[in-house]
Amino acid sequence: MILKDIFDNIYRYIYLVIFIVFLIWMIFLDTHSLKIHNELDREVEKLEIQKKELEKLIKEDNKNIKYLENTDSLERFAREKYGHKKENETIFYIEYKDSIKQ
Repeated sequence: MILKDIFDNIYRYIYLVIFIVFLIWMIFLDTHSLKIHNELDREVEKLEIQKKELEKLIKEDNKNIKYLENTDSLERFAREKYGHKKENETIFYIEYKDSIKQ
């Protein structure tokens, strides 16, 4: 009887140790571990945020493209953004004192 109880306790401890080793393996060491899943989830969230920002930029660009289909608006855009001018035309830039960076 005593010997049987001792073996039963040893088997319980063996099962417990095996279970703990299995848990540690699954949580930290396996290629499908929880740690890796959490890292991948964070990366997916970052990529989704980046996707939303890029979709917003695409919408703005499409709106700008529609706006620039008109020749007058294209000319205005070229003058304001890139300083283009017509032939025999002089452009003066006026800067106010408060607009100059010091």
